[in-house]
Amino acid sequence: MSSYKLAAGDVISIRVLGEDEFTREKIRLTDAGTISFPAIGEIKVFGRTLGDLEAIIVAGLKGRILVNPKVSVQIDEYRPFYVNGMVDKPGGYPYQPGLTVRKAASLAGGFKERAALNKIHVIREDDPAQKPQKVDLNSVIGPGDILTVEESFF
Repeated sequence: MSSYKLAAGDVISIRVLGEDEFTREKIRLTDAGTISFPAIGEIKVFGRTLGDLEAIIVAGLKGRILVNPKVSVQIDEYRPFYVNGMVDKPGGYPYQPGLTVRKAASLAGGFKERAALNKIHVIREDDPAQKPQKVDLNSVIGPGDILTVEESFF
């Protein structure tokens, strides 16, 4: 997912082809949003894509350390999204690319009998106002989003 922006809670691995001493497995990103990398130091990763991070590491190693470094960064674990309200098992679940409201509810054990499928809201992780937006079953859910399924009263 090339547009995915890294943030706290993501777990990544960094590999430099043929250079095991630069390999870093399963780094969990902290709230600080930085990682420490050999020969480069602290790298700010918060809000960057995997491609951005690969380019930063290549630039930091090229010439001084390695002639032509081949770097790959992958996500081992996405940060969670959250489901509240009228689902069987409310809580946080690991994000998966391609997630919709319907799939998110399935991960949370499905809708309860009293769930109002026309009253589902999401608060987007990247919305500074944290304002709930009405969504439908096919709406896309992102990492860090908070989904609330309301109760129907009839």
